[in-house]
Amino acid sequence: MSNKTKVAVTAATVISMFGLGFTAGYEGFRSKPYPDVGGVPTVAFGNTKHPDGRKVKLSDPPVSKKQGVEYLKIHYSKDAKIFNTSLKGVSLSQDEYDLYADFAYQFGTGAWSSSSMLKNLKLGKYVAACNSLVNYRFSRIKKNGNWIKSDCRLPENWGPNGCKGVWVRQDARIRKCLGAN
Repeated sequence: MSNKTKVAVTAATVISMFGLGFTAGYEGFRSKPYPDVGGVPTVAFGNTKHPDGRKVKLSDPPVSKKQGVEYLKIHYSKDAKIFNTSLKGVSLSQDEYDLYADFAYQFGTGAWSSSSMLKNLKLGKYVAACNSLVNYRFSRIKKNGNWIKSDCRLPENWGPNGCKGVWVRQDARIRKCLGAN
């Protein structure tokens, strides 16, 4: 399918290699477990769970980049059933599918399932769905020793413990989505 050709999402629809690359590029790879911007133990390409379902702990051993790619693929594979079922009756281009799958990867299938993007897609409002991505620009960051909800668009929230990456990624999704429509 071309980047702009919309086809019905089915149970067999999968993220493309470009989509995996998008996610991997924005997540970045870290072999050793680390606390993400929200303080959640994370490893590889933003994985908070191991393929067997165990939560990542900061004391876990490092993983190789090859293992990290497998973690990424397995995560997408596990989420695909929920994600694809949520899109029943919706036609998307591969770019749209990839960017919304990346959203679900970052924010979770629960956030995706109740999102304004999904509601707009089901109504056939594709541009509105793209524009709804801006609503998901917030993250918890630590400021002055306290965890606070922060608007990641704002430069004052971009410091060393900030959330600039959340906004940069969301902005890239918005632009890619609007380009597909």
